[in-house]
Amino acid sequence: MKAAVAAAAAVLAGGVSASNHRHAHQALFEKRGHNASEVCVPGCTTIWKTITGEAGLWTPPPPPPATATAWPTGPAVVPTPIPQVCPTPGTYTFPATTIVVTETTTVCAASTTVVPSGTWTLGGVTTVVETATTVVCPYATTKTENGVVTSVLETTTYVCPSAGTYTIAPHTTTVTAATETVVVPVVSTYCPGTWTAPAVVTVVETATVIYCPFASSEVPVPATTWAPAPAPVPAAPTWEAPPKPAPTEDSKPKPTPPTSTPQLGGAGGKWAMTYTPYAHDSQCKSAEEVLSDVKKIAAAGFTTLRVYSTDCGTLPKVGAAARECGLSLIIGVFIGEVGCDNGSPDVAQQVGAIKAWAQWDLVKLVVVANEAIFNGFCSVSQLRDLIVHVKSELGGAGYGGPYTTTDVVSAWVGNDVSSICSVIDVVATNAHAYFNAGTAPSEAGKFVAGQLAIVEKVCNLPGYIMETGWPTAGNCNGAACPGVSEQATAISSIKAELGDKVVFFSYTDDPWKKPGSCNCEQHWGCGQLFSA
Repeated sequence: MKAAVAAAAAVLAGGVSASNHRHAHQALFEKRGHNASEVCVPGCTTIWKTITGEAGLWTPPPPPPATATAWPTGPAVVPTPIPQVCPTPGTYTFPATTIVVTETTTVCAASTTVVPSGTWTLGGVTTVVETATTVVCPYATTKTENGVVTSVLETTTYVCPSAGTYTIAPHTTTVTAATETVVVPVVSTYCPGTWTAPAVVTVVETATVIYCPFASSEVPVPATTWAPAPAPVPAAPTWEAPPKPAPTEDSKPKPTPPTSTPQLGGAGGKWAMTYTPYAHDSQCKSAEEVLSDVKKIAAAGFTTLRVYSTDCGTLPKVGAAARECGLSLIIGVFIGEVGCDNGSPDVAQQVGAIKAWAQWDLVKLVVVANEAIFNGFCSVSQLRDLIVHVKSELGGAGYGGPYTTTDVVSAWVGNDVSSICSVIDVVATNAHAYFNAGTAPSEAGKFVAGQLAIVEKVCNLPGYIMETGWPTAGNCNGAACPGVSEQATAISSIKAELGDKVVFFSYTDDPWKKPGSCNCEQHWGCGQLFSA
């Protein structure tokens, strides 16, 4: 199926999809949102759970009045996405359709998600009760008739014998193929207004079903999946400079601490590029070689470099080159398999190297760990403690700028990260559209923007992409195929959509890496696209 089909399916669910990354091709996750007054009585809290792939996340509309407890049992005329059957390959034209909704209506709709082989539990209603009680809850499920899967809304009475958490009516499916698109039933609420599904022309290569979504000209568009309620976080951070050490003859330059939410990002679609000072044979580059690279990156119009750690003399070499070329740095404390222990020699060595270097006027952001939760190197509490430790160490040495950590979307939404949100100043994620099988290169920008929107809601903080790119070689992943022209298309799409907020990955290819299961890990260099 061509990209138009994937795009139409994505529009069905709001245009953003679950996170996939170059280290995890299928990062599925559960999302929770609390709204007790809307769906369950008495005295319970309901968590809507949906696993999405090509689907999107949205903030649900305000709940109906508490007295509205009658749920529809028959068909309702509402603007649910229209399934259009394409029985054979060819070009299909679907006419525009208009529906007028006169009163707020809640029904069941269908979304789809791509899952790998295995048994998966999707949807359902999870209810948390504090005492033994009986709850009446609507839930979304599917029925199959003559091979057609239909999403329906049912109501069930469930006896909770004691305090605890109960999952009601989850949908379980078994996938035997390598990957398969499955239907996930979801509850949807439509507000009064005029809803129009525009005419669609699409080309398909195999028999399929296209979903044509409605948009409202009078009220906000309701999507078809539920998003997690934002995690509780403190008020937006303000900055307070740590005490500065007494000045000495060899005191290093100190920055002026920001007085409000940090202003990061660039202009013209170019902000930052990842850079590691490794030669193709994995040996450390010389200071002269680093300077040559950095000059090219600066000439291409970038203002910032992201470095991951302190090995290979990264800070002295890259810092000196950045200062000569007028660039800023995003520096990092890298966490690997040794884990998150604040007292580990690896962490101590990196923090010590940063404090000894101490060129704070070059530093725009400190990133503590890279995908540490996703890779299992840190628990949430361990990472939170590590961030606090690094802030204390660097703050005491004179750094007064912002901090963050970066991880894939599944790590942010699949864990209770409120404790991390409370100790960072901006939220960050790594988003690689290539690992979403439904994303063609031309749609990479929309995918990355959708990932960023998700994590910004998790912490209610400004968000930035710390890694994004597209490989020039490797295996095709559905509609996402690597290649020179494909990389150029994807990078152009990302640059146009949100280039001012992303760190492009990476400056050059990395032949020293293992190819990985995608045969692509060595081929992400994109500096040549910017004449860098």
